[in-house]
Amino acid sequence: MTNSGEWTDVLIVGGGPVGMALALDLRYRGIDCMVVEAGDGEVRHPKVSTIGPRSMELFRRWGLADTIRNAGWPADHPLDIAWVTRVGGHEVHRYRRGTTANRGPYVHTPEPDQICPAHWLNPLLQRAVGVHPTGPLRLRTTVDRVRQAADHVEATLVEDGSGRTGTVRAQFLVACDGAASPIRQACGIDAPPRHTTQVFRNILFRAPELKRQLGDRVALVYFLVRSSTLRFPMRSLNGSDLYNLVVGVDAAAQVDGRSLITDAIAFDTPVELLSDSQWHLTHRVADSYRAGRVFLAGDAAHTLSPSGGFGLNTGFGDVADLGWKLAAALNGWAGCHLLDTYEAERRPIALESLQEANLNLQRTMRRHVPAEIHADGPAGEQARAEMAEQLVRGGAHREFDAPEIHFGLSYRSPAIISDPLVPPRQGQPDAAWRPGSDPGYRAAHAWWDTETSTLDLFGHGFVLLSFTEGADVSAVERAFAKRAVPLTVRRGSDPEIAKLYERSLVLVRPDGHVAWRGDELPADLGKFVDTIRGEY
Repeated sequence: MTNSGEWTDVLIVGGGPVGMALALDLRYRGIDCMVVEAGDGEVRHPKVSTIGPRSMELFRRWGLADTIRNAGWPADHPLDIAWVTRVGGHEVHRYRRGTTANRGPYVHTPEPDQICPAHWLNPLLQRAVGVHPTGPLRLRTTVDRVRQAADHVEATLVEDGSGRTGTVRAQFLVACDGAASPIRQACGIDAPPRHTTQVFRNILFRAPELKRQLGDRVALVYFLVRSSTLRFPMRSLNGSDLYNLVVGVDAAAQVDGRSLITDAIAFDTPVELLSDSQWHLTHRVADSYRAGRVFLAGDAAHTLSPSGGFGLNTGFGDVADLGWKLAAALNGWAGCHLLDTYEAERRPIALESLQEANLNLQRTMRRHVPAEIHADGPAGEQARAEMAEQLVRGGAHREFDAPEIHFGLSYRSPAIISDPLVPPRQGQPDAAWRPGSDPGYRAAHAWWDTETSTLDLFGHGFVLLSFTEGADVSAVERAFAKRAVPLTVRRGSDPEIAKLYERSLVLVRPDGHVAWRGDELPADLGKFVDTIRGEY
């Protein structure tokens, strides 16, 4: 347990994936932190499995992308989504997405999504962060009380088992303590429900022969279209024998898990039921993301429907935005309002992602399942063909492939300087849109050289990309240096990248989002630097 009066720069409450990701980002920036987690670190019922492409880009920055890709998912396992009357029964429609080994390179990212369920992800993050006493992660430790002072936060920690207590002081506290978030509640921040809470069951089971029995009908997700109870996904968690079946509780509260599994699969196969638990789907976004020196991130700030896989990835986005701003404040170059831009930038993203996830959920909830869809013969074939057409026309693929959500949501805050030549983009871009250099958006990926993505240029300090040969940027370098704001100038000569970035000069923030762009530097460089560092 801690000694009374121990200090750290940032105290992170909650050692789930978001809390550990924040620890990784802070360490990347040379910032000291402590992570306290009430649990023992073991994942007993893995639910999260797809790490989105933007999140994988962040793990690339933190040096863990390859570790996640090598965690265990078979490279030859199909990533297909199959809508089926039963697993191994009639297939209504299949969205073919290749495998991690054979899907082609993506023009918009160097790091496509990757399957890594929580029982793989959490241990590798724990190893990367380091468990006390060799690292900052302290398991089986709870926060009993938090008190804010003018220049620090003080927390009382309780060690589970022994009951020993200690005090730690930090410059800032970040609550990553889950949907119920005692820290958020203690701060008096509400997170009102935005849609009706629903109850589901997660049924975890092993079926060691199922993959072999399915043969070429194997998929990543089997989206059931069987009944009001079985109209949700059954997902492969490890590409081998571990599966999770989501069940609607409304009509199945009294049906045992093994019977539901039997109903979902069209043929006999050995099954080992591992767990069967209810969970409540809530749609909440906190009214505020900050109370003094306390910040909210991950589920403490927002809970979304898992439909679309935006929840955890939204939490990782919180980390990328907050981490560099905390580092800037601790290193003394942040403007007095920079930390306020965390809420201004991230809260609207949570609201948009919540709405998109709910649209995906409602698409499933409202899907009519005609009786004839289960029939053999011409009538059944026609019913399945009609549903397949409805699935495609209704945007069902969007739930599993939405680059415009992962990359197309833009920040709006006083620290982002809009482009006067281009009005802010209205609504969401379509699936064919490729990020460029619009202020507020994540800067575009392109190959700077054979092994280096433009994204690899960003992370530590600001980066000014210059696409004009011989352009004199010494004045802006002096303006940044005068305020101790880190800046690197990178000169690009590739005309295709210059075309993609659209302006001669593009300023990218430490989180990889564009702060400003133009063909000439602003006249008042002092005001310019102050604006992007939050001094306005």
